[in-house]
Amino acid sequence: MKHIKNFIKRMPLTQQLLFMVVSISMFLISFFFGFMALSVDTFVENQMFNIIHDTQEGVIENYLLGKTGPSLFGSDVSDMVHIIYVKDSIPLISTNTNIEDTFPGIYKMIEEELSKFEGDRLDKRIEKSGLISFKNINESSEIVTIMPIEYHNEFKTALLNTFVYIIVMVISAVFIFMLYWVGTIIHPLNQIKEYIEKRNEHNPGTLKIDREDEIGDLARVLLKMEEELEFQQAQKEEMLQNISHDLKTPVATIKSYSEAIKDGIYPYETLEKSVDVIIEHAERLEKKIYNLLMLNRMDYMTHEEIDVNEVIHMEPIVNQVILSSKQIRPEIEIIFECDGDHFQGQEEPWRVVIENLLDNALRYSKTKVVIEMKDNYVSIYNDGEKVSQKRIDAFFQPYEMGDKGQFGLGLAIVHRVVTNYKYTIEASNQEEGVIFVISK
Repeated sequence: MKHIKNFIKRMPLTQQLLFMVVSISMFLISFFFGFMALSVDTFVENQMFNIIHDTQEGVIENYLLGKTGPSLFGSDVSDMVHIIYVKDSIPLISTNTNIEDTFPGIYKMIEEELSKFEGDRLDKRIEKSGLISFKNINESSEIVTIMPIEYHNEFKTALLNTFVYIIVMVISAVFIFMLYWVGTIIHPLNQIKEYIEKRNEHNPGTLKIDREDEIGDLARVLLKMEEELEFQQAQKEEMLQNISHDLKTPVATIKSYSEAIKDGIYPYETLEKSVDVIIEHAERLEKKIYNLLMLNRMDYMTHEEIDVNEVIHMEPIVNQVILSSKQIRPEIEIIFECDGDHFQGQEEPWRVVIENLLDNALRYSKTKVVIEMKDNYVSIYNDGEKVSQKRIDAFFQPYEMGDKGQFGLGLAIVHRVVTNYKYTIEASNQEEGVIFVISK
């Protein structure tokens, strides 16, 4: 079964269609000749006896009305033979031919059956020759009707031909419908394939599929994915330009100041102040490189098995980050409220999260930053300006440019760490300012 399933999977859709139609056809044929053939003889025989009964009723009505001769048996006798037996009289027969030639021993059989006939009606099959029906007319007369087997066989053949014709028509209709249906699937799939091949070769292409089913959903998702990839590519290019510019400035400063000091010139008044400028730009350069490496590390962790069972205390980490960050903007008040500090994960990535969120809050705050912490929960609020929903939606994209010229790796790193440790992070506007919330 597995080999058949794999074989079908490797087929093109048109071959799968043909295989399905052939399978359905074989099933219908097997059903017809297996199940229907067992009951068709009984069905045909019942239909023949119904015809005999209807014809008998007409003959009986004529007999009771006193008709004789051809008018007694009517003109629609066809191949059936009617015999009316009247007590102490010669039987009335609807044909002048000798029925013994067609039904050998028929009179003897009729006499035997009439001798023991009880009830109103008796239907029997004459083996290999026909059908016979006995019917009481009144106390002194009975009618016996004989139908040749040829009439029965003709009806059976016609019925079988009709069934075969219906099956052929049904299979043809199913095949045409399925061919049309598969065509409506193959065509848009080929459109999608051609579109992907063109875009893979960086050639322009369009994809227009007016469907509301899964194929339409696939096309829309594909277009949306391409738009997102194009957007990401544009953001990456812009990010690389920004990084190049940001790295170029401290490198150029370090180089020029170093060359000047080597020549005995102090660009910034004294040797100590000039070296401090070099150290400051070196620290800037180090921080940018560290962020790039951290983002790469978080990307790698996303695809690796991460131990989320390790539990750390976050309060000392936050206190250390606050202590080292106060010098960024000493005029901003930092408020830290802690009512539980258990978090899952490792210390260093969480330190980076708090550093980046606090650095972001200090950059935009007017007067204060408020940090609230509980087990598996931390929020960092700043009373700066509100931001648009579009900016909030783009906060955690790795190549998004910030309002103040930052190339946005900090919040991207925050998002990677938080999601790697199975937490969520959300940003939202408050009445005054913006809050970031990390929770389990």
